[in-house]
Amino acid sequence: MSTAISRTKNRPESRTEKPTPGGRRSARPNRAAWGFVLPFVALFLFTFVLPLGYAVYQSMLKPVRSGSLGLGPATVGFAGLDNYSLALQQSAFLESFARVLLFGIVQIPVMLLLATALAMALDTLSQRWAGILRAAYFLPYGVPGVIASILWGFLYVPGVSPIVDLLDRVGLAPDFLGYDTVLWSIANIVIWEFAGYNMLVIVAQLKAIPQDLYEAARIDGASAWQTAIRIKLPLVRPALVLTGVFSIIGTLQLFAEPLVIKPLTSTVTSSYTPNLSAYNEAFANNNIYLAAAESVILALVASVLSFGFLSLVNRRNGSDAR
Repeated sequence: MSTAISRTKNRPESRTEKPTPGGRRSARPNRAAWGFVLPFVALFLFTFVLPLGYAVYQSMLKPVRSGSLGLGPATVGFAGLDNYSLALQQSAFLESFARVLLFGIVQIPVMLLLATALAMALDTLSQRWAGILRAAYFLPYGVPGVIASILWGFLYVPGVSPIVDLLDRVGLAPDFLGYDTVLWSIANIVIWEFAGYNMLVIVAQLKAIPQDLYEAARIDGASAWQTAIRIKLPLVRPALVLTGVFSIIGTLQLFAEPLVIKPLTSTVTSSYTPNLSAYNEAFANNNIYLAAAESVILALVASVLSFGFLSLVNRRNGSDAR
């Protein structure tokens, strides 16, 4: 007995972490966690927070001319909220917001409905054909927006487009670049580009659904349509919310497609979208301070709409859970 006790006393202490005075644990795990998080935090600061802060700073400046007739050298002065007031007084800038909101109200539901239908169809196909079709549907997303807009621009121009020529022969004579149709022609380009990407997000969510639910539905006699409506569709709601938020932000940032289509038609002006308006103020009118104000307003609107959409969805989920 005494030998066992002596061995126990002489046994080296275990290297388990002792709590610090006051009952708190060691801070080493927290330091390790910060070591993993810091690269993301640094990247987030340098690519998002600092540019946004610099844009806010520039939006509160204005050029000040010296001399009796304002012909002297220009200096930079404090403008306060004057640039924001000037931006909100421009009817073309406000109309651009109304235009992209109308664009989003129509284009986002159509694109998400198409992406959901494609994802549901791929989920029911055999693995052999699903892989081929998945790659074919995703392929347009790999085409840059500028290239896609150029390709579709050729398909919209009369005398060049085989589609327009074919429709002319049957007496339809469409004007894809007209005042009332050019916005939906741009919407067609965006849907063609991003429906495949959103489809892959929804397909990934479908693959995460347990197969036991499908087996239970099959035993209960549910048809494929009932399984899709009552099991698949409710369970892919997180993917639909994610793609919906991305689509809202992307709609407000609409830029490349109208910029490329602009030389083909006079209906697309230099302030056709908020991004185009800020681009025109910065690089055509050389008014970077007003452009910064318009960019900040655009960022605020995008944040309000995105978080408003998320709060609405979460509120609905809470009411459904009750």
